[in-house]
Amino acid sequence: MKYVERIDRIELMHTLIRIVESGSLSAAARQLQLSQASVSRRLSTLEKLLGVKLLMRTTHAIKLTDDGERCYQHAKQLADHWSRLEEDLKQATDDPVGTLRVRVPHAFGQQQLIEPLMKFLGQYPQLNIEWKLRDILPDFLAEDIDCAIHVGFEPNPNTVAILLAEVPRIVVASPALLAQYPEVTEMRHLATLPWVALNLFYQDKICLHNNMTQQVEHISISPRLSTDNLFVAKNAALLGLGAALVSSWVVKDELQNGQLQHVLPECQAESIPIYLIYPWAQYYPARLRKFLELMKQVMPNIVGVQMMQPATQSMR
Repeated sequence: MKYVERIDRIELMHTLIRIVESGSLSAAARQLQLSQASVSRRLSTLEKLLGVKLLMRTTHAIKLTDDGERCYQHAKQLADHWSRLEEDLKQATDDPVGTLRVRVPHAFGQQQLIEPLMKFLGQYPQLNIEWKLRDILPDFLAEDIDCAIHVGFEPNPNTVAILLAEVPRIVVASPALLAQYPEVTEMRHLATLPWVALNLFYQDKICLHNNMTQQVEHISISPRLSTDNLFVAKNAALLGLGAALVSSWVVKDELQNGQLQHVLPECQAESIPIYLIYPWAQYYPARLRKFLELMKQVMPNIVGVQMMQPATQSMR
């Protein structure tokens, strides 16, 4: 009987963690795949066991009491210790087990990373992965994910951010589009072209660096189409809608077969960093550590991706 009660207490602590980190009982219920009534009962049971009020609830928000804050911090530590114990007992080696929940951008997630991901899963038969595709900054609490590949300049300072590589960006356009306008020989001439904006990184202005003259210029543009998807931007450029500033790897084939033209090859925009980010914790399971090792190996081999110098990488 005591064994069952201890297991129940672990579940109650885990429920409190999910309520706090998801922001509501309903969100916690969705993540735990329980009814909201079940989550509410677990919270009430935990409060009765401890003899204190843990949460103050209003119609719009929840807030931890002082006792609730102490309980939450202890619960997090207990959850970390339990995860470590569970993993040690399930697998004596350092092989990953369980489920890893990963958020990745559409471009990498549906194309570049699939083959190495399949090999990774083949190497570790006791590992499962939930592979979620989105292009914006991840919300670890709301989305219930373990880590994310983030392409961009501003990872959350409250997370661990491992810099994996940088992606060069170039200006491309279809030959048919370029034939309709005066020849582009200088950066300022780009302002005369119609544009497709990849609005995660630029909207009405781009900044280019001339590698030969070291000149830097900010060019105002007028987008015909604005999108948050790299493939949409590439395909719109292919159809002649406008010029686009895109990751060089995504247009390699189109440049080789002449469907797209590299405009001003001596000029580039600032490269985009690629991070693996995840919440800080006292203990990281093997499935997360092994996935980080995989990403460090894979990213430098992706077409067009430049590896950062080791001195510039950071991990805390």
